[in-house]
Amino acid sequence: MEKIKVIINGKEYEVEKGTPLGKIFELAGIKDALGGVINGKIIDLQTPVRESGEIKPVYRGSKESLEIMRHSLAHIMAQALKELYGTKKVHLGVGPTTEEGFYYDVEVEGHKITEEDLPKIEKKMKEIIERDYPILRKELSREEAIKLFDELKEKYKIDIIKEIPEDEVISVYEQGDFIDLCKGPHLPSTGKAGAFKLTSISGAYWKGRSDQPQLTRIYGLAFWSDKELKERLKFYEEVKKRDHRKLGKELEFFTIDDNVGAGLILWLPRGAIYRKVLEDYLREEHLKRGYQLVYTPHVGKSKLWETSGHLECYKQNMFPAMKIDEEEYYVKPMNCPFHIAIYKSRVRSYKELPLKLFELGTVYRYELSGVLHGLLRVRGFTQDDAHIICTPEQVNDVIRETLDFALTTLKDFGFNEFKIFLSTRPEYSIGSDEQWEVSQNALKKAIEDLGYTYEIDEGGGAFYGPKIDVKVKDAIGRFWQLSTIQFDFNLPERFDMTYVGPDNKKHRPYMIHRALLGSIERFTGILLEHYAGLLPIWLSPTQVMIVPIADRHHDYAKKVLEYLKENGIRAEADFREERMNAKIREAELKKIPVILVVGDREAESGTVSVRTKKEGNLGSMKLEEFLNWIREKIKNKE
Repeated sequence: MEKIKVIINGKEYEVEKGTPLGKIFELAGIKDALGGVINGKIIDLQTPVRESGEIKPVYRGSKESLEIMRHSLAHIMAQALKELYGTKKVHLGVGPTTEEGFYYDVEVEGHKITEEDLPKIEKKMKEIIERDYPILRKELSREEAIKLFDELKEKYKIDIIKEIPEDEVISVYEQGDFIDLCKGPHLPSTGKAGAFKLTSISGAYWKGRSDQPQLTRIYGLAFWSDKELKERLKFYEEVKKRDHRKLGKELEFFTIDDNVGAGLILWLPRGAIYRKVLEDYLREEHLKRGYQLVYTPHVGKSKLWETSGHLECYKQNMFPAMKIDEEEYYVKPMNCPFHIAIYKSRVRSYKELPLKLFELGTVYRYELSGVLHGLLRVRGFTQDDAHIICTPEQVNDVIRETLDFALTTLKDFGFNEFKIFLSTRPEYSIGSDEQWEVSQNALKKAIEDLGYTYEIDEGGGAFYGPKIDVKVKDAIGRFWQLSTIQFDFNLPERFDMTYVGPDNKKHRPYMIHRALLGSIERFTGILLEHYAGLLPIWLSPTQVMIVPIADRHHDYAKKVLEYLKENGIRAEADFREERMNAKIREAELKKIPVILVVGDREAESGTVSVRTKKEGNLGSMKLEEFLNWIREKIKNKE
């Protein structure tokens, strides 16, 4: 038999190739391990080890052990479903782990699973855990696997088996009467599972494609202790309250209409006002920093996308071609080739560089139906996209200025905690060693010059250049990736971009892709959840709601309204025949940051009674005093 060498806790062991991990641990005197990590892959105790390498034991409580436990809970849930609704009536799709739990996509003949079913499924899962079934791994031939799952009426499993490469091992796991196609890893038995809670249900197309059957996706959370689980459930209750899809509907910001198309956003009037404020801010800030505004078409000829490499490397993410005048056109997935065309519209001198082109450019990418999610994952979105073309000598200054611009912008929106990542050269890449060294050092120096710490994402750069990614921490502790500063050695070569240097010769420029917010849509979703819908005054579509106490106060309310509008404040007045408290409650539900109540006293004294959603009742102010107060809030972006 062929031998392999493994290292455990610094000691080397020679074992037969294919020896189960559990047997190797016995040889090494390792007890209580749930699995191991070899060459970056988590495996369970029953998995045969077929390659040499260092094995790190996985014990209960570690991050890797959660992966193993959560995977087993997905199987326990699938077994519970089959026991509840019938083995041949429950058809299983896929059941992977998630960052904090697991899910399974299932189809149940004759029954639509709803959230009301979750307690019943949980109860059955707990019974299966109490039975403490051993979880057993078996390897099958392709023919054996297809025969087995055909007998079990598992059509989706057969679909998966047919796509498994010929040289790949096919394995199944059994617990009691339940059997499932799976690579693992799993616990030794069902009784070793930790604390769990089934949380929600959604629809999910098989393989994420809308032309395939829609299955029911059941989500669960899982941790080793009840305490951790309870803390996470409390957190998710807060997340639920902040769901931007719910807030977007309540605040009348946006809608998605099936007749228009999945993943295509319709901005409603209130959302459009917010978006105008956001875009005006972006344009003004870019102009201050020497960027030049450009506009580009939504479609381009196939030749453009052939030159850029998109048709070769990115076509699966692009919408199909349109034929116009016997030529193929594509809606743009990115703005960069158009900005390059603008750069190349005439000969450029080194004296013009750095040239900074900025566009709020709408792009279209084909995302699978199953991954679309409100504003966070869409098919049409607007990027705050810029491309900076510069000389090698200018790179350091450009990157420092760009990173400072990104962080200043994020702070203006209330994000003050960051994680910065520097992604370096991957194994496969283009560009010279000198280009990579210059660009990586420029990124690193910019971060250090601004006094920020960072993490290295070794080999995480794109094949065409290194990058900086900025993740922001929101109000409830989640991190979101927003700003990106990306070097590109690829497109300047493909499009033969040049500038005339002081020696009157042509030189190749550096090109930097850069987005501060990423996309208007995704950023809006993140912002709504960060603020739980209560946007800062400067961003709120309606900054002030005027509430007259009675009909006789309407004239004064109109006077206040006109005064505020004339002075650039986005104000409205509620003249409906409703009680004052009802009007105030509705304004608060719409997350309008400032409410002005006016009655007899206010009309006589030329004042307003000021209430804010955050600070409560601020008392009476003269109109001019109030105007100065709110202008200060807007100016400081409070």
